Amino acid sequence: MSEILVLYYSHRGSVRALARQIARGIDSVAGATARLRTVPRVSAVCAASEPPVPAAGAPYVEETDLAQCIGLALGSPTRFGNMAAPMKYFWDSTAAQWTAGTLAGKPACVFTSTASAHGGQESTLLSMMLPLLHHGMLLVGLPFTERTLSSTRSGGTPYGASHLAGAEGNPTLSDEERELALAQGRRLATIALKLAAR
Repeated sequence: MSEILVLYYSHRGSVRALARQIARGIDSVAGATARLRTVPRVSAVCAASEPPVPAAGAPYVEETDLAQCIGLALGSPTRFGNMAAPMKYFWDSTAAQWTAGTLAGKPACVFTSTASAHGGQESTLLSMMLPLLHHGMLLVGLPFTERTLSSTRSGGTPYGASHLAGAEGNPTLSDEERELALAQGRRLATIALKLAAR
């Protein structure tokens, strides 16, 4: 099986719910399988603030995950229209992979969650694309051929799957959000397999 890395940071569970749905979309494509990974929280304190292995959920990402994947789905909650600090911290540490071209030519997509409808979903998705472009990755969006993209009243953008969690941080995805996350996973897997077969 060819593995596609689904790398995310989730503070209250919404981005994790999207990651799992995208993974289901990846797994639905014959020959592809999703590898779920996360990043640890960061702290203003200089000492380690997280255990070396998460207590629950996906394992922390490692260099080998980047090298072994044939594609990447990247997710983070929105922090003032940008990715959360733990995800930014991770990407700031990937200079060796950038120099080696580890991710160059591999397809990638992005996904996010916000508390409010105008809370920066699209700017977060766009900002998450920047390190991927520097790594030479090929960005995959959600085209409007996905009819749900035109009718959703919750999350979903042409830049990537998204979730509207509300002020309470509800991680339950709407039907439209689930459908678009599945579609994004399928689309990424299909493209990744075609590129890997070259």
